[in-house]
Amino acid sequence: MIPGIAILALGYVLSQFYRTFLAVLSVDLGNDLGASPSDLSIASGTWFIVFALAQFPVGVWLDKYGPRRMTAALFAFSAAGGALFLALATSPLHLMIAMGFIGMGCSPVLMAPLFIFAKAFAPARFGLLSAWFVAFGTFGNVAGAKPLAILAETYGWREVMTGLSIVTFLLGVCIFLLVKDPKTDQSETDASGFRSFLTLLKLKYLWPIIPLMAIAYALPAGLRGYWAAPFLSELYSANTATIGTVTLWMALAMIIGSLIYGQLDTKISSRKRLVVTGNALVLASVAVLALQPDLGLSMATGMLVLCCLAGMNQPVLLAHARQFFPPHLVGRGITLMNFFSIGGVGVLQWTTAGLISDDAIENTPFGAFQTLFGFYTIVLGLVLIVYLAARERPNTP
Repeated sequence: MIPGIAILALGYVLSQFYRTFLAVLSVDLGNDLGASPSDLSIASGTWFIVFALAQFPVGVWLDKYGPRRMTAALFAFSAAGGALFLALATSPLHLMIAMGFIGMGCSPVLMAPLFIFAKAFAPARFGLLSAWFVAFGTFGNVAGAKPLAILAETYGWREVMTGLSIVTFLLGVCIFLLVKDPKTDQSETDASGFRSFLTLLKLKYLWPIIPLMAIAYALPAGLRGYWAAPFLSELYSANTATIGTVTLWMALAMIIGSLIYGQLDTKISSRKRLVVTGNALVLASVAVLALQPDLGLSMATGMLVLCCLAGMNQPVLLAHARQFFPPHLVGRGITLMNFFSIGGVGVLQWTTAGLISDDAIENTPFGAFQTLFGFYTIVLGLVLIVYLAARERPNTP
């Protein structure tokens, strides 16, 4: 089981890379493909939307057949094929199509190990194992920052994407060879397919959790994945190297944040209190940037890093929801929550792309980014209030 989890972890590193690399390549893609900031935001959002919609068939397959074959096939062909298509792209439309295929291919690579954790380990360990896995995978954010900038400048972004396509395909093959499906009690196998998602949505205990699930990860992911680049370049005249450095710090903060949450989940009995505290820090960071977007490069970087550090509470929030899933719907339960989490990133990317025009970013960057961070502040504040009504089921450290 350990070699399979290890290779899935490497796959998740690539998945994290693919969801964030556009920020660093934004200048090159603009020059070569004519992609505007809105085009890049929509392309990034497309990855998340396709990834989110794929969670429904992924969840059904996990509960019925296990993760090995599905994860290997999607990663080796859809993700690798999308990366190769992007390397050959000649227009913003090609970029969006490629990101859709990559999103589809990456859709099971986190859910597969989480399903294994839920089936093969004690429930009290789910939050810790999930947080550690996410922390390791977030090294993909690191690779998608300064190292990517260096490789793109040295070899060219098309050559880099071609190489990544080959690596992705080989990892898919390794997943097929090394991952083992966990044992499942066939008496618990539910035959109702997609209708089981409605069963889960009828659980009132999940209702206050879902809105925060849809927004909490969307803020650090959206900022690190795309908005950090135009924010730094337009408001602070940052070049590619500076953007790469700042996004590297943001990526490292996401790793550290995941590890901290994982450790705290084993020591604090109230997951709800932990989630509320973390999101309150995220709320404070975006509120500061909403009030004063041009507070200086160092301070702005600090607020972006704080948002990424405190915003990585998705595994704890998922563990909170996991406590209410029926045993035979664990696969569908975690993929349903992931649908809201990843789908929230895509919807927020598309929404903010429509909210802030390219002309506003170019001509009035202060007002444009004040609107962006103000929008983030209002949305996160509202869903955090809703989450306060969530039922507390004490964790057993």
